[in-house]
Amino acid sequence: MRRSSLSVAVIMALVASVLLSACTRPEPTQSNDAPLNIGVTTRPDGLDPITVAGAGTPFVLLYNIYETLVKVDSDANIKPLLATEWDVSDDNLVYTFSLEEGAKFASGAPLNAEAVVASFERARSESATAQIRDKWGPVDTIEADGEHTVVITLNRPSHAWLYDLSGPMGIIADPAGFADINTTPVGSGPYVFEEWDEGSYIQLKANRAYWGTPGRFTDVFFRYYSDPNAMNAAMLSGQLDIISNLTVPQSIEQFQDESRYTIHEGTTTGEVVLGYNHSSEKLQDVKVRQAISHAIDRQALVNAVWAGKGPLIGTHVPPTDPWYEDLSEHYSFDPDKARELLKEAGHESGLTLDLRVPVLPYAPPSARFISEQLKDVGITANVEELEWGRWLEQVYGNHDYDMTIVAHVEPRDMTAYAFEGNYWAYDNPAYNALLEEADIAATEEEQIATLKEAGRMLADDAAGNWLFLLPSIIITTPDISGVQVNQISLSFDLTMLARG
Repeated sequence: MRRSSLSVAVIMALVASVLLSACTRPEPTQSNDAPLNIGVTTRPDGLDPITVAGAGTPFVLLYNIYETLVKVDSDANIKPLLATEWDVSDDNLVYTFSLEEGAKFASGAPLNAEAVVASFERARSESATAQIRDKWGPVDTIEADGEHTVVITLNRPSHAWLYDLSGPMGIIADPAGFADINTTPVGSGPYVFEEWDEGSYIQLKANRAYWGTPGRFTDVFFRYYSDPNAMNAAMLSGQLDIISNLTVPQSIEQFQDESRYTIHEGTTTGEVVLGYNHSSEKLQDVKVRQAISHAIDRQALVNAVWAGKGPLIGTHVPPTDPWYEDLSEHYSFDPDKARELLKEAGHESGLTLDLRVPVLPYAPPSARFISEQLKDVGITANVEELEWGRWLEQVYGNHDYDMTIVAHVEPRDMTAYAFEGNYWAYDNPAYNALLEEADIAATEEEQIATLKEAGRMLADDAAGNWLFLLPSIIITTPDISGVQVNQISLSFDLTMLARG
């Protein structure tokens, strides 16, 4: 058996640290008794990360209420969480996880191997979203081997599977709470669910019976703002301690007073994509999609709607992924080339498309900018702004649109273009084959080379138009420490945050 790269010495040190912190658990200070108020823009559509699409749910719950066997840090390294260690068989098919023996759910029930198996079987059932089920594709069997050991056998080797297990697909919930899980999350994390005032806030409370290092705040409120300027005003007036991501970067100057605010700038995995509906007859011709890509000055767009912050990318790969390749100039701004391609596609007299976007900070202003630029090459883009729930139903669910704009923040999510029923209706067997080839590649070098090829294929095919990568701009009061600057997981991780 081959042991994971985490050494036994490091594991023992971590276990000792956890035991010491549990024995000397600090009582919250007066300053931490004050609620922590976090401003957020993306609302969840439900509280079950397994059955609810979108990033709003794991943003609040992942690592805070729900834990996973392994966790990804801000440098994309896989670390132990509920699993103290794991072994991988020589053929890369059998993963044996040893569970933290002191772990338990907030209810007091033990977090044992049977609970892990129940959670994982639920995550790959028909009730799960298509993307969650797809990530479980490489798995054959999930079995408990005693109280504290879980054995997972794959049907083929997979480079991506263990990394994916650190995200929503790998959350472990209390099986006793499955029936009401979409309104009452039940996990093992350092915080417990208290209240959801839909559209207004989600309140978490510290889990004082937590098996590990406890949360440092008695109460945490994730407060939702449909107007990012209102969120800024709340921060300026002292109603918030944190803006989780500044969605009006033009306003960053308001927070330059270091005695009142700290600005944390990093990166994300959020590709802002002008998505094409490949089932739309007007967009099935690759020349039309390429024409649209040439018609948009993406740097001018970023300057206009995002204060010039956020790098340009040319495919569905952020710079933090090992297989990143700079394709930002794959489609240069060239209106003449766009008109030429439209003429070749038979649209010399013009083309009308429906551009339906969610009411998220980056989407409507980007849509209006794009609509104006497309006019110049003879394309009329009718912009329609939809509330998030309606966008999920009409665009994501029913595929009723020609173009849309949304940020895909899931890490390492090139598979979003491969799973059956994806909302872009993108279906390219050659692309899917490359992803499969990369996942079972014999070496990491072969995996990286193959995924670079897949990224170039997406770009050549104009599968989407990757406008820019969302930056991470977090604003805090100066007494807040432990901020994870690079937001490369779906979690706004509270576990390292402290005040004072």
